[in-house]
Amino acid sequence: MSGKLTTEPTRRRLTERQADTVRRLTDAAVDEVREAGYEGLTVRNVAKRAGVAPATAYTYFASKNHLITEVFWRRLSALPPVTGDVVAVLREIALLVSDEPELAAACTTAMLGTDPDVRELRVRIGLAIRRRLEEALGDGADPKVVGALELAYAGALVHAGMGYTSYARMADRLAEMAELILPDS
Repeated sequence: MSGKLTTEPTRRRLTERQADTVRRLTDAAVDEVREAGYEGLTVRNVAKRAGVAPATAYTYFASKNHLITEVFWRRLSALPPVTGDVVAVLREIALLVSDEPELAAACTTAMLGTDPDVRELRVRIGLAIRRRLEEALGDGADPKVVGALELAYAGALVHAGMGYTSYARMADRLAEMAELILPDS
């Protein structure tokens, strides 16, 4: 076993082998959601798909909500540094899972979970989105504007998750809301 460690957000530091297991589980979760949907998703089935024992999967993920929220966190964390304006940042975040409707709906549901690990990731996700918005707004970003944009994003995510609009359309709606909140942009 290698001595090199990788940091994982809601877990202890992992060896390369453990980090690979987590990656295989998150990749398998995406495949499982595509096939079975959120309702049919189980950690046990994800473990089987990833080629690990269910007990191993539960070592890293307390629930399917935790696992799917981790998928969203990983995608958000993998975004390149902010280079655009607020509309571009909101669009980028909204489109993270828009090409995969089953995954998008699963992420919306999972992130509303009450597991401690889900709550921890939800806080990290919220802070990352806030940071991206602040970076796009530049120095001296008005906290009220940042808060309004955060609420717009959260509301749009729930709106799409409830099936009222598509995740792709949500990106367009967020752009419209940003223009209302920031009329001078």
